[in-house]
Amino acid sequence: MPLPLLPALTLREWTGPLTRDLVQKPGEFGLGLVPGHKRPDAVVNSVCGFCSTGCNLRIHLREGQAVNLSPNADYPVNLGMACPKGWEALTPLRAPDRATTPLLRDASGTLQPIDWTTAATLFAERLKSIQATHGPDSLAFISTGQIPTEEMAFLGALAKFGMGFKHGDGNTRQCMATAVVAYKESFGFDAPPYTYQDFEESDCLVFVGSNLAIAHPILWQRVLRNTNHPDIIVVDPRRTETAMTATQHLAIAPKSDLAFLYGTAQALISAGAVDRDFISQHTTGYEALAEFVAGYTPEKTCKAAGLDRAGFDHFIASLVRGKRVSFWWTMGVNQSHEAVRTAQAIINLALMTGHIGRPGTGANSITGQCNAMGSRLFSNTTNLLGGHDFTKPEHREKVASALGLDVSRIPETNSLAYDQIIDGIESGRIKGLWIIATNTAHSWINSGRFAKIREKLEFLVVQDMYHSTETAQMADLVLPAAGWGEKDGTFINSERRFGLLRKVSKAPGKALADFHIFRLLAEAWGVAPLFMEWSSPEAAFRIMKRLSTGQPCDITGITDYAMLESCGGVQWPCPAGLTEPAPQRRLFGDGQFFTGDGRAKFIFEHPRPIAEPIDETYPLILLTGRGTTSQWHTQTRTSKSDVLRQLYPEHVYVEINPDDAMQLGIDPLSLVTITSRRLSVRATAVITPIVEPGQVFMPMHYAETNLLTRQEVDPYSRQPSYKYTAVK
Repeated sequence: MPLPLLPALTLREWTGPLTRDLVQKPGEFGLGLVPGHKRPDAVVNSVCGFCSTGCNLRIHLREGQAVNLSPNADYPVNLGMACPKGWEALTPLRAPDRATTPLLRDASGTLQPIDWTTAATLFAERLKSIQATHGPDSLAFISTGQIPTEEMAFLGALAKFGMGFKHGDGNTRQCMATAVVAYKESFGFDAPPYTYQDFEESDCLVFVGSNLAIAHPILWQRVLRNTNHPDIIVVDPRRTETAMTATQHLAIAPKSDLAFLYGTAQALISAGAVDRDFISQHTTGYEALAEFVAGYTPEKTCKAAGLDRAGFDHFIASLVRGKRVSFWWTMGVNQSHEAVRTAQAIINLALMTGHIGRPGTGANSITGQCNAMGSRLFSNTTNLLGGHDFTKPEHREKVASALGLDVSRIPETNSLAYDQIIDGIESGRIKGLWIIATNTAHSWINSGRFAKIREKLEFLVVQDMYHSTETAQMADLVLPAAGWGEKDGTFINSERRFGLLRKVSKAPGKALADFHIFRLLAEAWGVAPLFMEWSSPEAAFRIMKRLSTGQPCDITGITDYAMLESCGGVQWPCPAGLTEPAPQRRLFGDGQFFTGDGRAKFIFEHPRPIAEPIDETYPLILLTGRGTTSQWHTQTRTSKSDVLRQLYPEHVYVEINPDDAMQLGIDPLSLVTITSRRLSVRATAVITPIVEPGQVFMPMHYAETNLLTRQEVDPYSRQPSYKYTAVK
């Protein structure tokens, strides 16, 4: 059966045809020429700064300033397509609430303009004073997946090796920490194995907790280019836009993923659908896994997951029949109380069937933020720079040598994770906090808690494009930063591709690129001589190349930015000598993994119960996730676009099943109160069978949503569980 261009639309996609046109009709939509300008006189290619897809946009310039854009038809990622956010990528740069000068909170509690010299001096004096009084444990920074890799690396090196911050984490903890840990334990390194071409080469694609059509619309277009008439199977509690278009939808009960995946493994073993040669030559732990899953019979699996047996058997038959099966997951897996083991249960399926390392296969985590992969490898938070390990002496020696530093400056232990930093503020352990390009007060789980404990900080610094974010409004010091399109650097997308980001517009007022803010702060702190080589983003890229030497993510073969431009981006690894890398490359084609013995590991553990289950008082399960293609995270940027705001509801809403609505006496589009064990919020009721009875859904983009969620984290990745909250 031929697939439609995009999935059927819900009440949330009120202007769906326009959404389709924005993707499919280049030239008819977009920013449009700035009034008074003539036709552009130059074009610069730059990777988009929204999601992890890594689309390439052609930025049209007039007198050195960006005036319009169009998608790049020659780039191997988006092939001439752009989603609504990409078309409007320039609009947020001209928003009236841009931070244009440093701001300091005065004695009356008002943020007042100051100059950069004063701001940098106060930054150093206040944080040094806290450090001297309370010790090295008292300072922390929270970074981001939103800035170029070079800025991340500079920040991580400066904060930890120069300023002596003991703790630092990134907002990628909220989206990708699970995939990082799962890949490291199973493959020996954080290594997504796929290339986007696999979307087009599979004959069976399984999406677990991924609403690809909404979260990554250009990747969904790649799926729809598949000429193999593939089975498209969606495993998700909600009947999402992706599920509506799938050939199969398994609406499993929320947080039954792990039992369902173990039952899938047992059924495949029973069907004889395992690749014994691959298992024996390239993996360890299979026999223990087979014994472990033996008790997950189809009957028990269907009962745990809330599935009918016929649908489950049909799913298994599709996997058995498939010659090129690929497994894909995003936040529905990652944001769970048992996320790492769930991701590894998916990895186990790919390993046991030999569906890895070949075209159209793989256990494939799709990243969230534009540069989450850069953060994972080079931010100096979860990893020592270049995917190294803080706890290994040989890695510390290597990094110190590459940077020309005394090894004593390299921490020997890992940082506190994001949730532990938040806990540290509450306990009084963390006294000074520096937040860069993220909106913690909105996006962190149980967000109302941050607003309360912020008062325990002696000094809060927020570095952002806008002075209006919830977090910036809480700051003692606001540092105005340039945004996407106002600086140079690289992003690394989901398929490991380094893409080039170019400066095409001037930052407003006194706003500076984060890179130059870090140079200014290094000078004020008195450690500028340690970072003399970090003179520009491309100089930082050369340092990153040295740091990657011999690593699975080796990029010593990328000569310079010009090579990234000419090659249409380059996927890592690209070691020296690989001067003409193929545009599409996947990992593990040779069956060799990054573990000590070169074998992938089967890892498993029995499911654990939810810490806050539903009960008679709170009988409904709140699910959260992406709302529309036109919204992005806390809407800090997408809300600046008149076009994008027309494509999603202005106010927060909650999806309710018709049966529940009837029982509760709720009318369509009426205002309802949703209450968790933390707070109550008001939202517009959208009555829809998209959600199952007993479940409700609210998009993460609205500030009200995370007032309800509970801080519970996976014990291995420490990633928050946003996807299950008991409410009434």
